Amino acid sequence: MSAELKNTMSFSEEQSMLLDTAVEFCKAASPIAEVRDLVLTDSGVRADVWQQIVDLGWTGVAVPEDFGGSDLGLAAVVPLAESMGRHLFGGPFVATQLATQTLVAGANAEQQAHWLPKIVAGSAATIAFAENDGSWDLQAISTTLTAGVLSGSKTLVLDAQIAELIAISVRVDGQVAIALLPSAAIPTTQISRDVVLDETRRSYSVVLDGVRVEPDQLITGAAAAAALQATEQAAWLLHAADACGGIHATIDLVVEYLNTRTQFGRKIGSYQALKHPTVDMLMGLERARSHVYHAASLLSAQDDAEVALRMAKAESDDAYNFAADRAIQFHGGFGFTYECDAQLYLRRALWLQYQFGDSPYHWAALQPLLLGN
Repeated sequence: MSAELKNTMSFSEEQSMLLDTAVEFCKAASPIAEVRDLVLTDSGVRADVWQQIVDLGWTGVAVPEDFGGSDLGLAAVVPLAESMGRHLFGGPFVATQLATQTLVAGANAEQQAHWLPKIVAGSAATIAFAENDGSWDLQAISTTLTAGVLSGSKTLVLDAQIAELIAISVRVDGQVAIALLPSAAIPTTQISRDVVLDETRRSYSVVLDGVRVEPDQLITGAAAAAALQATEQAAWLLHAADACGGIHATIDLVVEYLNTRTQFGRKIGSYQALKHPTVDMLMGLERARSHVYHAASLLSAQDDAEVALRMAKAESDDAYNFAADRAIQFHGGFGFTYECDAQLYLRRALWLQYQFGDSPYHWAALQPLLLGN
């Protein structure tokens, strides 16, 4: 793989329009008080809000036109994920987009015709690629399919209880495959809620023992490998975009507080010890966001984007964790309480960091890609 970094970056008219619409929609639909209320619900999103997302066409942004979508590609999902991250939006949007990438990259025409129109119409979907050992290597699959029956379990399956489709990575005769299962095929007693740090997320463990898979529900061979890679790279990009939105919101939260709190007769934002880290937050956002849209541009051009995607994920993880941690500290004793909104962003930052590889994992993977050894 070439270590040359292309400097291409574009921001299309479609992306600009989607970003403008998404910023206004998420601001109205997901104020912080609503985020806190939804923490106590099973779905994490109101049915009417999800229907509005469907009506806006967002569920079909990356779906080909033949199946009722807009066919704008994964890059057009980035501003939506960024805006949702900025407002800690819950619900199955990102999980559904990842499952969409699995279908677009690897499913055959019949499988796509069965599932993609349903997704466009509002059916939620998700992926089950994480094994119980927590490995970030998606090729390390212990779940097996033998004689049409699954054996194994998956963890960190987002929105499993409301998803109509669950794409599951398995091994068949030692080879990687993906099973496209309707969630109704899995007994509800075999789906259990995970307790995770980010309370705005709905994560589940799924026991697959005894679940049957029909031959026409499988993606196999080179198509399965392509689908696994495309979905993983989509996850890097959309999680990085989510983080960029969160960094932006964290900076807004910090600046508002620094211009409100008075200490020793001065606004605390006037002290250099707080000014400088705030600038560092902004610089981190600019670095991360540049990497995200650079990676999105490469994907749109169908160029090799692995280096850019890994850099986007690593930079956004580091920048978000730094910004959220400083927000806690800057709020003083109040910052360490549940009532302070800063902790919600720190929880999201930590959740995103450990999804599909943290920054040290990606920096280590980048070394041979950039240095050739």
